[in-house]
Amino acid sequence: MKLVILALFVAGAYGCGLPTYTPILTRVVGGQDVRPKSWPWQVSLQYRSGSNFYHTCGGTLISNQWVLTAAHCISSSRTYRVYLGKYSLETDNEAGSIAISPAKIIVHEGWDSYRIRNDIALIKLSTPVTFSDSIMAACLPDSGDILPNNAPCYVTGWGRLWTGGPIADILQQAILPVVDHATCSRYDWWGSQVTVKMVCAGGDGQLGSCQGDSGGPLNCQNSDGSWDVHGVVSFGSGLGCNYPKKPSVFTRVSAYIPWINNVSE
Repeated sequence: MKLVILALFVAGAYGCGLPTYTPILTRVVGGQDVRPKSWPWQVSLQYRSGSNFYHTCGGTLISNQWVLTAAHCISSSRTYRVYLGKYSLETDNEAGSIAISPAKIIVHEGWDSYRIRNDIALIKLSTPVTFSDSIMAACLPDSGDILPNNAPCYVTGWGRLWTGGPIADILQQAILPVVDHATCSRYDWWGSQVTVKMVCAGGDGQLGSCQGDSGGPLNCQNSDGSWDVHGVVSFGSGLGCNYPKKPSVFTRVSAYIPWINNVSE
């Protein structure tokens, strides 16, 4: 059985990881606009500057009150809000979307920004959300799950469309095949920088995650059609967003299930 935080929140027609509007999945190289409402657990983490808020990272709704993101997205000096149900960042008052302030933000106690270790954080929303076609939770994988090499997962976010390019307005998706740890940790790939608590995906010169996707999900589909969030976008190559042998690196969610359960009680 899938581990879902605060499992009792799943009510009515909205189970975890089962969007009303299913994603249109293609093997097209590079990112593409998503089908509206097809990734309803994707959130935009935004920070306040002056009187406005600006997108800085992605995140994943994992229950009606908790959002999963990356530790490196969080700064104690910033004021944040979580925007749920977004499709276009430039469109105000989208039907079905809502911005909620955090009640608290919990960064993993082992977060090491120098070596990029334990790059994971949880945000508790100040008010629980009501699930709808636009807003629902992703499932979490079972503790310890390891994805097979070349598993066809998808990264989603509003990150830069190409190296040095603009932030996307419309939510994007891109297929990123998983690269197993034995390959990703080779000396000419990421070497020892990648640990067993990380997941690699991409790295064949195709578009991967990019700046602004940080904190967002690596979405992987189960045989029953539901989607697990197996990764949190952590880091990539400074040489570019789609550099060969430098796949996008994600915090492996299945390695942190006990931590997630503990801090969200």
